[in-house]
Amino acid sequence: MKLTTAGESHGKALVAIIEGLPAHLTIDTEKINAELSLRQSGYGRGGRQKIERDCAEILTGVRNKETLGSPVTLCIFNKDFENWSKAMSAGECDESAMAQKALTKVRPGHADLSGMLKFDQTDARNILERASARETAIRVAAGSVFKQYLSALGVEIGGYVKEVCGVKDGGRYAFEELKRAKTTELGMLDQRAEALAKEKIDSLKKAGDTAGGVAEIRVKGLKSGFGSMMTYAEKLDARLARALMSIQAVKGVEIGMGFAVGSVSGKEVHDEIYYAGGKYYRETNRAGGLEGGMTNGEEIILRVAMKPIPTLMKGLSTVDYLTKEKTVAASERSDVCAIFALEVIAEAVVAEALAVAVSERLGGDTMAQVKARYEALD
Repeated sequence: MKLTTAGESHGKALVAIIEGLPAHLTIDTEKINAELSLRQSGYGRGGRQKIERDCAEILTGVRNKETLGSPVTLCIFNKDFENWSKAMSAGECDESAMAQKALTKVRPGHADLSGMLKFDQTDARNILERASARETAIRVAAGSVFKQYLSALGVEIGGYVKEVCGVKDGGRYAFEELKRAKTTELGMLDQRAEALAKEKIDSLKKAGDTAGGVAEIRVKGLKSGFGSMMTYAEKLDARLARALMSIQAVKGVEIGMGFAVGSVSGKEVHDEIYYAGGKYYRETNRAGGLEGGMTNGEEIILRVAMKPIPTLMKGLSTVDYLTKEKTVAASERSDVCAIFALEVIAEAVVAEALAVAVSERLGGDTMAQVKARYEALD
């Protein structure tokens, strides 16, 4: 199974191609678009979310709501392209429009400068259009398809926001409680913490500043043995970390106890194993459901840290790429905080990584074959 995405932030469309889906997987487009709507939600979002109301179209690979076994193509058309067509056309562009949209005051924390140097560009627009977090819209759409594949096997993914710019939700929640996070403004489950976080976002907005945060992603129902220790490329914890680190603005990933394992002794870290009723089990889950690069049957627990959004309304000091003179970074339309969206995106990329691992182990040309093979596992 493989996902490929393409498209620019202000281009005509964002596109995803999913290869390797078995035939007869029921695809619910309402679920896809519900995920896209969630990605555009959350306290602290900016003006772009009012322009684009994302809706995915399935172009290939599905008939009568079922996959055919051929590549599935998803597309999100950018409504804002109407305002950018003269500057972003695949054909000959209007030079004055290109000049108006050009960005040379490279922004700290963005791909602008490194990308311009790497690809020999004089306009950061040719870099930022692909580097933009707008790209995650199509990954969320594809992630919904992967979620539906996993859900057909009884595997569910959920999550919530644990922290916003130092304001923490210290609660411990059962998996069933996580759905409530999607009904809140910031994705936090502790109402008091969310109220404080909103106040923090408001104060940062007034100051022209931005916020990051931490989200926790949980996976329930995945049996043991997915992933492998035999080669480093097959280790599922490494794949999950890579998937999460591929999201724009993510700077840290934890599994289970995460960095806390470096602060305590072994008896406070490792999950003791027991056997009863014909099954192995653990009374704790400090490993976060992953041992030796493989699932162990417990819930997978992941945390992902998002840096504050690097586009500040009161721009940071930088250099103009063309003149080399000191200036203030350009301010593209931006959010103050997008941690709610980050949680939704993180669920999507986790779903992709897990779907690939499941597909590798089970194979199957049809969903009936996949389900039978999954049910046969211990």
